[in-house]
Amino acid sequence: MFSIVHGSTHGLPDAEAFVESLDAGAGAFFDEGAEIFVARAPGRLDVMGGIADYSGSLVLQLPLREAAFVALQRDDSRALRIVSLRRERGGERADSFEMPLADFDEGGAASDYAAARAYFRRDPSRHWASYVAGVLLVLKRERGARLEGGARVLVSSSVPEGKGVSSSAAVEVATATAAAAAFRVDLPPREAALLCQRAENLVAGAPCGVMDQMTAACGEAGRLLALLCQPAELLEGVAVPEGLSFWGLDSGVRHAVAGADYGAVRAAAFMGYRIVAELAGLDVRGEGGRVRVEDPRWGGRLANLSPSEFEQRYARRLPATMTGGEFLSRYGGITDDVTRVEPGRAYPVRAAARHPVHEHFRVRAFAELLKGDAAGPRPELLGELMFQSHASYTACGLGSEGTDLLVGLAREAGRGRGLYGAKITGGGGGGTVAVLGDAGAGAAVSEVAARYAAATGYDPQVFAASSPGAARFGVLKLRGRAG
Repeated sequence: MFSIVHGSTHGLPDAEAFVESLDAGAGAFFDEGAEIFVARAPGRLDVMGGIADYSGSLVLQLPLREAAFVALQRDDSRALRIVSLRRERGGERADSFEMPLADFDEGGAASDYAAARAYFRRDPSRHWASYVAGVLLVLKRERGARLEGGARVLVSSSVPEGKGVSSSAAVEVATATAAAAAFRVDLPPREAALLCQRAENLVAGAPCGVMDQMTAACGEAGRLLALLCQPAELLEGVAVPEGLSFWGLDSGVRHAVAGADYGAVRAAAFMGYRIVAELAGLDVRGEGGRVRVEDPRWGGRLANLSPSEFEQRYARRLPATMTGGEFLSRYGGITDDVTRVEPGRAYPVRAAARHPVHEHFRVRAFAELLKGDAAGPRPELLGELMFQSHASYTACGLGSEGTDLLVGLAREAGRGRGLYGAKITGGGGGGTVAVLGDAGAGAAVSEVAARYAAATGYDPQVFAASSPGAARFGVLKLRGRAG
């Protein structure tokens, strides 16, 4: 039996249920005589910004009700043991993983990021554990965390995988928060998010931006986290106006940040920036796939070009498509550290470069409209910006039949049913669609979901509520008690 000796569940039903689950059997994994540190981090709905984050855009993200819990207990085993309880439709499954912590020591099998990435890729069935173990490695390498003894880590998440709502970031941030408390590392929320992004990029091998981890760490319930990704400037959050709501509808088309399409579009955007730098006469140095650009004009970020400047001076001079081999022979490489240009692949350079330029403008306009004026937030204009964003994803090659159908159904329902806009979210290529509507339009959203199920045979999960990020929740400290 376990009791809370520090912290609060803040009245969150899922937090109370998680603590109860330890008493109901999940806690058998732990030693009742030692403290357990519990952290919680939510998934997120990408309202606007999405894949423009890595090009420096403003992004607006809503933390979801669905969240990941991580309970961590130190022990004397000198091993890392992880159990993941994954909630899925139809039930729950448990996966387990164990490794000696000596593998993280100097000369060990996973002592640096490249070695750790290879370590977890050797057996695909254990790659999931890299999102937990990778965070501990980053804390050790970047913050000097002394991983003395060992650790038992229990993960339980209601954030569904492959839906584009940031299940991996939720687990990473909850892990970092619990581990920092257990190993006595001072870890401010923003830094926790940046370190978790590092773990996902360098250990898990997924080239994500930082908006997912930042929302999981710093989000506030009912407010859009506003993040200027240059590289990660938290701005004042934007309240969802009274009378409006956002929903997420899962298309059933699996999304993966590590997927080839997402990586190709990201690489193509950096290819576009490299060519723009050449056209603008900026100083470029390097070769072998990586370059450095001295860029006092745009700070190395496509989002800092205005749409008019991009269209008038550069868009027509960018190739619609270009093979990686031709690009590398002419331009040497890109400035991105987490993707590489494949010589034999064709890349959508113009569309991928255009997207962040226009998206940054759209997101800024969206944020100002949400704040409103005497005329209110103007939901029809907000909705049009979402539809434009969706079309731009499609132009990049990141659409899917399922997400296009959901957006089309929301458009058909329209203002008459209280729905104003919809767009694909996150890394695209499937996943979840964000929908904007009147606060009372839940029935219309359910009808869209029902029509989608009738057309495809897949019943979408609906994301309809918000909750606080890890920093707001804090850390629960539990201790076993007789009973």
